[in-house]
Amino acid sequence: MKEIKWNDRFNIGVDVVDRAHQRLFSIVGKLISLNEDPDKQQHACREGIKFFKSYTVKHFAEEEAYMQSIQYEHFDLHKSLHDNLRDKSLPALELELEAENYSMESVQHFLGICIGWLTTHIMVEDYAISGRTPERWVHEPAEDELESLEKAALQALESLYHLDAHVVSRHYSGEDFSSGSALCYRLTYRSTDGAPSYVFLIYEAQMVLNVLSEMVGKPIRRVDKTVAMTGKALSEKFMSCIEEHFGQSFQSKLEKVDMMTFDQLLRAFDREYPPYSLLFNTEGQGYFAFCVKKAAGGQ
Repeated sequence: MKEIKWNDRFNIGVDVVDRAHQRLFSIVGKLISLNEDPDKQQHACREGIKFFKSYTVKHFAEEEAYMQSIQYEHFDLHKSLHDNLRDKSLPALELELEAENYSMESVQHFLGICIGWLTTHIMVEDYAISGRTPERWVHEPAEDELESLEKAALQALESLYHLDAHVVSRHYSGEDFSSGSALCYRLTYRSTDGAPSYVFLIYEAQMVLNVLSEMVGKPIRRVDKTVAMTGKALSEKFMSCIEEHFGQSFQSKLEKVDMMTFDQLLRAFDREYPPYSLLFNTEGQGYFAFCVKKAAGGQ
């Protein structure tokens, strides 16, 4: 995993917040180094991750107190992002770490998600506190909508891929959970009035290789054009399962499926962020993200 360093562009201009962010980057940098040292990796990472979690929770409390002191108008939405990382993502990642005995891969999952979350959260959501950028999360899905979509995705993963899964995050924002080795697809739908909706499916490459190996009965160890095209077909089938779950309420027609690089995915996210954005861990098989951007007026 590449080295992470503090850059002054991450400063938002609030001392108590900027100092905490620098400290978090320092902790993550040390964890990266420890994870690459076989003699220190397991025990040191275990203790370091516990410290990262406790310091993150402390920082969130300080940042939320500051937002309240200036009567920040998007406080509730911003706090919900903190709550999601603290109450959903970190516990789910800790479960994986314990289940895999702090393996190098599980620590990389943890670090990849935390680094991605920190950088995007600071550069957009925290910048918004000081008025330097607009909030990215402009739409907070209703709890019942999100639960229904989550249930549909879990059922599709089980019925199509025979995978048990659980949610890692309800606010996936493009974190690199696969160290750059991901298969990304964008499905474009068109409603009866012509308005487009987009679905993004992001697979950790190893997940697709594991699924295909199981299907064909022999190991497939690398991603090639055949694997990429099979992933495209599986993505269409996955969305067919989602449509069956919602029945007549899912009235858009699939127009096209495009394969994307991870960088193209991030640029698409930056242009127009999908408010329904779920990240799953498929119980040791790999990570998977399912993101939906409805047509304007359909939110």
